[in-house]
Amino acid sequence: HVQLVESGGGSVQAGGSLTLSCAASGYTYTGNCMGWFRQAPGQAREGVAGAVIGGGSRYYADSVKNRFTISRDDAGKMVYLQMNSLKPDDTAMYYCAGADLYTWDCERLLSSDFTYWGQGTQVTVS
Repeated sequence: HVQLVESGGGSVQAGGSLTLSCAASGYTYTGNCMGWFRQAPGQAREGVAGAVIGGGSRYYADSVKNRFTISRDDAGKMVYLQMNSLKPDDTAMYYCAGADLYTWDCERLLSSDFTYWGQGTQVTVS
């Protein structure tokens, strides 16, 4: 059984911060590449941040660079997205995803490349 579960979403005022968590349940490998995606109503799902488990590479969409930080625990079972200086444009449903990808494919942050998905957690910035 493979399951990714996001938590930490909520409502925050512009300029505030939130940290999202993604937990992998069970004992199944969910991929060397873990990513965060978001989707606002009427919009396409977009990649936000990605990381290769076991490596130091971190990837970010231009819209969140220098504001968001992706990190993971030493075993790769927990993945986090620290979001600072939040803007109303950051309002969306945020999803955690995993895939087995080459580093250069992980960097692309394309939702079609990812195999495992969480159910999403809502972030609302007013």
